[in-house]
Amino acid sequence: MAPYIYALCALTSLTCAILLLRGYRDSRYRLLLWAGLCFAGLTINNILMVTDKIIFAQDTMLTPRLIVALIAVGLLLYGLIFDE
Repeated sequence: MAPYIYALCALTSLTCAILLLRGYRDSRYRLLLWAGLCFAGLTINNILMVTDKIIFAQDTMLTPRLIVALIAVGLLLYGLIFDE
């Protein structure tokens, strides 16, 4: 059951990223860009989690997952602080 939940989380974050980036394309509201890039990074993080938990069950990919999540949330934080 867990692999399905991991895959659904990845698909949900991918859907959010697509919708946010499409909204940015239409309105040019820059906060949508930063949120879309954050969700794109979280999609990569979820894909890494799926590969970590299912494909490479013996090895841990915790460090790359945390780095990708930090970059993704950092992009959103940068957009919230420095975007006017």
